Amino acid sequence: MSAFLYGTLLQWRLDIRSRSLLVTCYVVPLLFFFLMGGIFTSVMPQMRQTLIQSMVVMGVSMGAFIGLPPSILETYGGDVKKVYRANGVPMLFGVAAMFLSAFLHLLLMCILLVLLAPVLFDAALPADLPAFFAALAVYIAASLGIGCVLGLVLKSQAKLTMAAQLVFLPSIMLSGIMFPAEMLPGVLQTLGRLFPGTWGFLLLQNGGLRLQNLWYLLLVFCLSFAACAFLLKRRASE
Repeated sequence: MSAFLYGTLLQWRLDIRSRSLLVTCYVVPLLFFFLMGGIFTSVMPQMRQTLIQSMVVMGVSMGAFIGLPPSILETYGGDVKKVYRANGVPMLFGVAAMFLSAFLHLLLMCILLVLLAPVLFDAALPADLPAFFAALAVYIAASLGIGCVLGLVLKSQAKLTMAAQLVFLPSIMLSGIMFPAEMLPGVLQTLGRLFPGTWGFLLLQNGGLRLQNLWYLLLVFCLSFAACAFLLKRRASE
């Protein structure tokens, strides 16, 4: 356990120095927040009630789908995998450390959004902060689970970039964070429910921490965990 905690701390430090994760977990989400927060609240003042939830969904999606997978691909597609094998380190170690490190980075970014939104844009704070952060933890975990699968299943950076965008863009455009999902055609509303952003947005709203909004994200996390275990076992035998 101490070795795992040390490895996670080391991964945290490496991620802080990583330009890719710095951009996707902090720079882009915060720039989007500073720019679009003012636009959203000016054009649609009612969005002050859900601005924090909208920005959180965007930031988590960016970090989980765009930021994490390339790090996993680099680790398990290069010499690091050989180092793990040579030293008897479980193949799960790297994914678990990167998962926890990214989780902490995204959580910190979301805390910044929660603190800044009421000050800069007069956004409404969640009515129940403990429930909000519990829902946030579930949403981050489910999103990172998908990111881990993307990083393990694809072995080409070009293909990974394309696949990550195919998950990221619908999670943003069809989730209801940009405009009410009810404005979309029925087909697109149904398609949006296949992506975690829609469920995360519902879960993060006041009173949203309910089983009807929770079950899908829990299912995604469990399936992602099983898929990662299978993919790592296959990588170990290669």
